[in-house]
Amino acid sequence: METLIDFLLHIDKHLSNVISEYGSWTYLILFIIVFMETGFVFTPFLPGDSLLFAVGTFSALGALELEKVIGFLSLAAILGDTVNYWAGAFLGPKVFKREDVRFLNKKHLERTHRFYEKYGGKTIVIARFVPIVRTFAPFVAGIGRMSYGRFLLYNVAGGLLWVFTCTLGGYYFGNIPFVKSNFSFVIAAIVLISVLPAVVEIVRARRS
Repeated sequence: METLIDFLLHIDKHLSNVISEYGSWTYLILFIIVFMETGFVFTPFLPGDSLLFAVGTFSALGALELEKVIGFLSLAAILGDTVNYWAGAFLGPKVFKREDVRFLNKKHLERTHRFYEKYGGKTIVIARFVPIVRTFAPFVAGIGRMSYGRFLLYNVAGGLLWVFTCTLGGYYFGNIPFVKSNFSFVIAAIVLISVLPAVVEIVRARRS
């Protein structure tokens, strides 16, 4: 847990090390991280928004190519949600009824289900900007039997919007002196802002 928190708060240093050590293979590593964060319900802890922001920051410095980053990570986000959707469609109904599934946090699943029922198909787009909910939303869409054509539309739109917004945010603002000298605090702020909608929903649910 401490290692994960350190990675999230000092993601700029860790990403710099990865780029220095692996060079062009960094694109594949980033692809895998984003794919897993969006594609597997048991890896919602992987970095999303903060990673994209950091990637955009390094792209502005010329350490990564912006076009490749956006292309690879958009594809990873869309494919990840697609895999998650079909996992929900095939496995979801059985998993949802069981209480002893170790790899799945059922509270997160039920929370996302409420989120999905409130916002409908738009959840697939909105959830892109909400950690944890982002990972479970396509799984719940699969459980709910949303038509794949409709899901794909929201999936592509949300994936592109998420990657472009977070990456370009880092590209244009990540190297501003104040942001650069307080990068860990900025990353922490991004994470807190990202989870705020989920926290609000939890508080409302408990009050009701």
